[in-house]
This record gives sequence, C-alpha cells and structure tokens, in this order.
Amino acid sequence: MKREYLKLDRVQGALIELSKIHRVGYGEIVEIEDQLGDRKVGRVIKIDGDKVVVQVFGATMGMSIENSKVSFKGKPFEIPLSRKILGRTFNGIGRPIDGGGDIYSDKTYNVNGRPINPVSREYPRNYIQTGISSIDGLTTLIRGQKLPIFSGAGLPHNELAAQIVRQAKIQSKDGDNNFSIIFAAIGVKHDEAFFFEEAFKKAGVQEKVVMYINYADDPIMERIIAPRCALTAAEYLAYEENQHVLVIMTDITSYGEALREVSSLREEVPSRRGYPGYLYSDLAALYERAGMIHEVEGSVTLIPILTMPNDDITHPIPDLTGYITEGQVVLARELYQKGVYPPINVLPSLSRLMKDGIGEGFTREDHPEVSNQLFSAYSKVQEVRALAQIVGEEDLSDKDKKYMRFGDAFEKRFVTQSFNENRDMNDTLDLGWDLLKLLPREELDRLKPEMIEKYMK
Repeated sequence: MKREYLKLDRVQGALIELSKIHRVGYGEIVEIEDQLGDRKVGRVIKIDGDKVVVQVFGATMGMSIENSKVSFKGKPFEIPLSRKILGRTFNGIGRPIDGGGDIYSDKTYNVNGRPINPVSREYPRNYIQTGISSIDGLTTLIRGQKLPIFSGAGLPHNELAAQIVRQAKIQSKDGDNNFSIIFAAIGVKHDEAFFFEEAFKKAGVQEKVVMYINYADDPIMERIIAPRCALTAAEYLAYEENQHVLVIMTDITSYGEALREVSSLREEVPSRRGYPGYLYSDLAALYERAGMIHEVEGSVTLIPILTMPNDDITHPIPDLTGYITEGQVVLARELYQKGVYPPINVLPSLSRLMKDGIGEGFTREDHPEVSNQLFSAYSKVQEVRALAQIVGEEDLSDKDKKYMRFGDAFEKRFVTQSFNENRDMNDTLDLGWDLLKLLPREELDRLKPEMIEKYMK
C-alpha cells in the first residue's frame, strides 16, 4: 500500500530522516518529491521504532523539510529486465542513458538478488578463454568462478578489463551465441567511460555487452546500487535465458569508499581504516552471487577489479576480497615500469579452481604440467636475479645465466602482448613449450618424459 508523508525531520548529506512512520520495511523503495517538484528515488536503510532513515539516490542540497513529499512504495528496489538489455547502457540505478528508451517487461527483479542454495550449486568446470596468455595459461578463469584483479593507481587495469571484454569467449556447441558480458563501471570519470564504450564499439562486441555506468560525479549512493543492478541482470540472463555471463566490475575500491561514506553519515562505529564492520559480509553478498546451479544451463562468472591504495595488498578491501574469492590476478608496478603489458605478476596470482577446469577434455592434456613448470622456473628466476644483484651477472653459473635468459624471454614474449593481440589457448601453451626450451633438460622436473618427447620438438 502506498503511503505519503509531508514532513522531514532532518536532511543530512544524502540521508533524510522521518518520524512517526508505520509499517515500513527495510530496503523498501521510496520516492521523494522536493518543493520544486523534482523527483528522486531512495530506499530505507534504517528503522528505529517509528523513525526511519532513507538513502537518497540524488542530490539533496536545498531540499526543504517542510515542503517535501515522501512516498513509501511497499516494495524493494527493482529493475525491469528482458533480453533487450543486451547492447544497452544504463546508469547506476538501472535507468537507460543511451537514448534507446526504457526497458518494458512484465517482470521486475529485486536488485538484492536471489540467494543460491549451497546444495544446488554446481562445481565450476569449463574455462573461459580471455586471449591473454598469463591468465589463460597460468591463472585460468573457470566458468562460475570469482577471480578478482588486484591493481594499483595508474596501472592499466581499465585497458585489461576492456581487452577481456573484447576477447573473452567460451568453448560451447552453441559458439558464442549463449555468451554475454555485463560490464559495471563504478565511480569512473567520463573519459574512462568513453574509452570503454569506444573500445567495445570498435571491436564489434557491443551487442553482447550490457553496461552499467556510475560516473564519479553521480550521487555516491548510486555506487552502492550499481553492482547490484549489474549482478541482477547477470542472474536473469544466466538462470532464465540460459546464457553464460561474464561480469566485470571496476572499481570495487570506489564501492568500498561509498560504503565508508554512508557508514560515516549514519554515525556507525568504524572498523579497520574507517570502513564499516560489515564490509566483509557486504562484499560477500556481491561476490557470492556468482556461480552455477544444478540443471541450469547458464552461469555467472565474476571478475571484480580493485585498486589497492599505495599498492598495499593488506588493505581491507583486497584483504577481505581474497578471503571470499577463488584466487586473484595481481598487477605489478615493477613490470609496468619495464614496459610490460599487461603487467601481471604471475607468482602471487593464482586460480584455485584452475586445476579442475584444464587438461584433457577441457584445454589440452599438457596444460597442468606446462603451467606448473613455468611457475617453478619463473620462481627460480627471482632467486637468481637476487643473487645477481649481489655477485654480479657475470659471476653466475651457466645454469643460472640460462634462468636469467628464460626470465627475460618469459616477460617479453609470454606475459607481454599488445592490447589488440588475442591468443588462442593452443598458441599460449605452444609458446610456453618454446620458452622452456631455453632451460636445461634436467631442470624440467615437473614435466613427464612422454610430454617432453611429444611437445618439445
């Protein structure tokens, strides 16, 4: 039942307070009409007896407490969805901003999602090919996985995100017809949003991409809803339209900052570095919406991208993200300064589900062994480089010099690839074998002799 109130108690930032309110639910959608007739949307975020706090998705500056109307809609925040969202661009609260008109549908969906029963979850198996060797070969992305990218300010995570959107594909009997991408940009500048839009247009993948863009100058409250709108659209496409959906979000740090600001406005007791104590559960509520369900064709795979303040991997957002997700891809400033793109540091990067989605029947029979050997060899390279800084490269043994050459070649040929270079999984594995030829045969202790005989020609 619709209820309308005509007086506010207080307006503080993006929050408004009302009293003498009855029969209101937490998360209920609210419509606010100010004294000038402008309408804004909000939702209930706190109920204390007959007092209610409403979070407004829009500016509240100049809003009068005497002449504003507040209507409670009796339902949660919902967005209309249909297959026609493909190729469209929306703002942070799910409203079209591409001039293509509204989405008309008989069905609307709660942006808070539908919890997946753990018993009904299916273990992720098949992989998604990104066309990027350091991800496909060494930290393979599996359908239904949550695999974040840890970056830093100034590193090319936006370019990497755009490249993954352009190149990502699945191995399926239907080809890419049942593969789509949801891209959520949280707190981005206008030029960054333009970069993404142009990159997708030029690549001709726009028709399978749905974009949710929250600009840096949009109300900060929209940043909290934007990822939820994106994931709701992903769940719809996956579980009702049988699509395999890849969700890419950038930047989760902006989302965390928005949570901290709202928590401060609500005068909550802060936790680590001023973030709210519920940061972990809030992030988990987003990340755990990825997955696969028994007897459902579709899947939701999530790549959240976050920038680590001061490149600090122990910062609360990457730290808690690492606990919730199944691995991480780490970008290194040292590699970026060497001119390596994408500057993925493969040693701290890992994909915990990779072992069950590669090898014979999935990628290629030699994939697990090649991956292990490349990791082992590159790890040895770091030890040799540390030694070379002490004794000098000229005084290294012949074996150590070969490791030095392998390390340089690995970074220049395997990790490095151009923004427009799309490598097939077989090309990535063949390149790995080519690089392993630089090492003495006796050092290849993670490869079976028959594999060496078959692939190292």
